[in-house]
This record gives sequence, structure tokens and C-alpha cells, in this order.
Amino acid sequence: MTAAMGRGRVLIGCLLLCASLPGRAAAQFRDDFDGGAPQPGWTWFTGDGLATIDFRVGDGHAVMLIDATRDRDNIWWALIKRNVASSLDLARLAQPGHGVRLEARVRIHEAPRRVHLQINTQKTTDYDFNLREFDIADTLWHAISMTSRALGAGPGDSVFVEVGYTDAGLGKYAVDVDYVRADAVDVPSGPPDVGGPIVYHPPPAHVDPAAFGQHLDAAQSAIVDERFPSVSFASWHEAAGADSIRLLNVSGSRYAILRWDLRPFAGRTVAGNAVLELTTRSLQLGPNDPEEFGQVRVTEILGGDPSWDHGTVTLDRLLGGRPFDEVVNPQMLSDYRVVRQPGAVTRIAFSRAAMQRLLDGRTRGLLIRALGPIDASFYVGDRPDRPAPRLHFDLAPPDAKAP
Repeated sequence: MTAAMGRGRVLIGCLLLCASLPGRAAAQFRDDFDGGAPQPGWTWFTGDGLATIDFRVGDGHAVMLIDATRDRDNIWWALIKRNVASSLDLARLAQPGHGVRLEARVRIHEAPRRVHLQINTQKTTDYDFNLREFDIADTLWHAISMTSRALGAGPGDSVFVEVGYTDAGLGKYAVDVDYVRADAVDVPSGPPDVGGPIVYHPPPAHVDPAAFGQHLDAAQSAIVDERFPSVSFASWHEAAGADSIRLLNVSGSRYAILRWDLRPFAGRTVAGNAVLELTTRSLQLGPNDPEEFGQVRVTEILGGDPSWDHGTVTLDRLLGGRPFDEVVNPQMLSDYRVVRQPGAVTRIAFSRAAMQRLLDGRTRGLLIRALGPIDASFYVGDRPDRPAPRLHFDLAPPDAKAP
């Protein structure tokens, strides 16, 4: 064999190897946003709320520019979308065990926040089924990906891929997108997804909360009110005959705040979703139009006073002079409908990443607010038959590394 033939075989082998890798050259669809404007085929729009979006390309990446300053209820969503069917092998995609792997590299400018990826077709009716959220903990670039399940796409179908941002607050926001790629893959042998995809509105991980390893009642629970920021609501109660029932109440500008003593778990790693458990005392509901109304919204307390006491805390004391949206993450962990019967239990699941922040002390507690016209009261645990707000979660083995 001559030297030239050897070099030729090596070159061919290298080309074949490169073609088989899930890197830049292998993508069936890829947009690196290298031009001065979005390529034809991209659309961008918002829904619910009153947010607007502009989509621009420059400096080697795209930017989703979202303005939610005219919104009132923080129930908006914004996304970019493209039909990538012409770039995919749809016949292969229609075969059993195949799906679309969607990947993007993104950067946000406020953290922590969640972005999402979504895949659907013109036949899709359940738009949440192939939607995954990603908890972004900082303002650096992150690669994120998801692989579709039971997409039902084949020759002649449209395949839409989306990058979105939801309910991030009432200000102006930017999401940078370095690239978007999509491939039809054999799911069992395809590359693993990255970035920790989260099922949208995850159900409680276990029907029986006893299946969790850890169960912890709130160490402190209190009420604060934006209309009365200097007032302590420590005496808030329901007069029930001769009995006085201390309650948490969520309505309008009135919020419930919770914190836990998680010091015994310092240095441990959370495994799987966590569940917040609330026990209903009463519930009053108004119109649920738009459909998001009538729920409670659970959010993270990221700053402020870390050792507030229910007997003295006010909103002013909790915030410590900082703006509300710097102390309380405006993007929810979860929106959920309260089980209405007195004594009934509502279990609200949220992500492993958020529970890890609680355990590490980066999140100092949870705040619960009303979404729309709703007035809900919950027990605080002052008697055994009035359970306190409780966390259920699991821990990885002590030597496990964080995912």
C-alpha cells in the first residue's frame, strides 16, 4: 500500500467518524445565527398576558427581547419557532424507537430562571407532552436538549421546534440563543439529553408521600402584605366559636411565606422532585378567565432576611430595603389548583434544582401568592389536627455527585 493510499484511507475514515458524531457537522438542522438577521422560516410571538417579543441576530447569536412591562398578572409566554421538517429524515422518524432531539445553547440575564424547549407537529393536541423546562442557575452559556416521545411524525408532516421563556416577571428580559439544532435519532442509542430537562408541571413523584425519604414541617410560616408592608400579621386567625385558628392566607396582595430548618442536610444532594404539602382550611374562588386564574403560585425567596420570625416579620422587614423582585423570584416554581375541601391536602411538585437551592441555603424559603381572584387559607401546624406546611423530598447517597 502506497503512502498516498494510506493517507486516503485515513482521511475517509476520519470523515466517516465525523459524520457519525453528534457534533456540528452531523446536525440535520442547525442554525448558528451567524448572519445579520434571522433566517427565513423563524417566527416569534407571545401569548396570554400583554408581553411582546422581538427577535434579532447579531454578534454571532440570536436574542429574544421580551417586554412584559405592560403585563399585570405575569402569565405570559414568549417563544421562537421554526418548522424543520425539510431538514429531517421523516421516514426514519416514523420508525419505532425514533424521535427528534432538539438542542440549543442559551444564556439568560437574570438567574435562577427556567427556559423551555418544545417539539410538536400540525397534529399535536397536547402541547405540554413534548415540552421540557430547564432550570438555569446563572448567567453563563448552557447547552440544553430534549428528545421527543411519541411525536407521531412522518413523511408529509410539519415538525416545529421552539425555544421559549415563561412568566419571568413584569420587566424587560433577554434570552440569548447561540444555536438551535434538531436531529431525527434512534432514541435508545442516541446521545443523552443535557441540561436536566424537567417535565412541565411535574406531577407529585409519589402518590403516597410516605414513599419519600424525608418529611419536614415548616419551621416558620407567616403572612406579609404589599398593601400593608409595615404591618405584622402574626395575629391573623379565624374565630370559630370559642376556638381561634391561626392560619396562612393568600389573597390579592397578601402572601404566605415559609421557611425550613435544613441545616441537618447540609452538603447533601437532592434526588428527584420535591413536593410541598398544604392543608386547606377554606377556599373562595372568583372567575377563572384567563384559565391560569384560580390557582396559587409558589415562588422562591432568594434574598432578604434569612431568619425572620412569624411573630414580628413584615414585608418591609423581609425585604430589608431591596426591591421585591430581587428578593422573591418573579418566575414561579409551580402554579396549582388548591383542593377545596376543609382538611384536604394539596401537594405541589417542584424541581430537584429548586429543592437543592433550598437545601443549600441559596433559596431562603418559599412564597405563595394568589393567581387571579382567589382567597385560600391553610393550617400552620399549631395543633396535631391542623398540619403545618410540609416538604417531602429524597436525598441521594452521601457520596453521590450532583447531576
